[in-house]
Amino acid sequence: MSDISVIEVKTDDDLKNFIRFPMDLYKKNENYVPPLINDEKNIWDPKENPALATSDTRQFLAYKDGSVAGRIAVIVNHNETDENGTSKARFGWLDFIDDYEVSEALLNNAVRFAKERNIKKIEGPMGFTNLDKAGMLTMGFDKLATMIGLYNFEYYPKHLEKLGFAMEKEWVEFEMNFPEILPPKVEKFSTLIAEKYKLKVLNFKNKKEILPYVEPMFKLLDQTYNTLSTYTPITDEQIKTYKEKYFPFIDKNYVICVEDENHELISFAITMPSYSKALQKSKGKLFPFGWWHFLQAGKKNDRANFYLIGIQPKYQRRGVTAIILKEVFIRFNKMGIKFAETNPELAENKSVQVLWQDYNPVNHKRRCTFSKEI
Repeated sequence: MSDISVIEVKTDDDLKNFIRFPMDLYKKNENYVPPLINDEKNIWDPKENPALATSDTRQFLAYKDGSVAGRIAVIVNHNETDENGTSKARFGWLDFIDDYEVSEALLNNAVRFAKERNIKKIEGPMGFTNLDKAGMLTMGFDKLATMIGLYNFEYYPKHLEKLGFAMEKEWVEFEMNFPEILPPKVEKFSTLIAEKYKLKVLNFKNKKEILPYVEPMFKLLDQTYNTLSTYTPITDEQIKTYKEKYFPFIDKNYVICVEDENHELISFAITMPSYSKALQKSKGKLFPFGWWHFLQAGKKNDRANFYLIGIQPKYQRRGVTAIILKEVFIRFNKMGIKFAETNPELAENKSVQVLWQDYNPVNHKRRCTFSKEI
């Protein structure tokens, strides 16, 4: 019988092993996309991640015969408890070799953490907030991961099911081939809606002009998604953190904002060129040469990813998305984008999925969280 042990991450070396483990586990997998190592370090630094101030969290490493064989983080988000009245522990950063003793040992530690706090349910993989990566891949193992999507081997969900976890929430993702000609009904409808509600698309000359709209975008996200079952409000501190983390990757040509006649932001969409290949080539580091791969991905790319879309509730059923999609089409066409991939969307969120219906979307990935009453 193998010698398996689990330790809590406490030292810098432990954290290094925690961050590096999946990169070693997937080093021969062509679809895995590594995160930036510094970003991963910052997640566990209270000075960099404000979510730590309102959460109780632990990280664990599993060892088998002296070598790292798995990892897991477990989180109690107190904001979630206060806002939604839920008593739940989240688990995430879950990776392990194909060994049931290892996955069981990791999840047992997460369950023990929850029980010690009188919490009756555990669910994951999830991050601290709704803007963090979530959902274990259950379909699309042969597809290239994105910058904001988790990737895992096909054996992962099998382990959780065997260990008594059941599917909780499901997300779907779509891939689209963008046509060379805008569908006529999108062209016509977008013009009618813009004229009817006196809306206009903003054209930014540089990234600096986008900054005043960042916080309104996050506030609009709150309004857009606060009725969904998984949603927890975004704090001002978290907005600042996400802005600092992702703004460097933003290209003004990929940010679309729509305002009304009173200059109020009523809708936006953030897309990005696909940085998956750049992240693979950089091996988790921007320096000394990783930045070059990102620069090239921004200049020469035929693939883009949708990241965030927000629509003011009173406009959600008034066709405003036609304006967004027309503008996306125009810009993608100019930049040579031929393929686009959506971010993970809750399967229950049909109002978002209908956005893609004119672009022949293919559901190429599915993912879900797993939960267990304890």
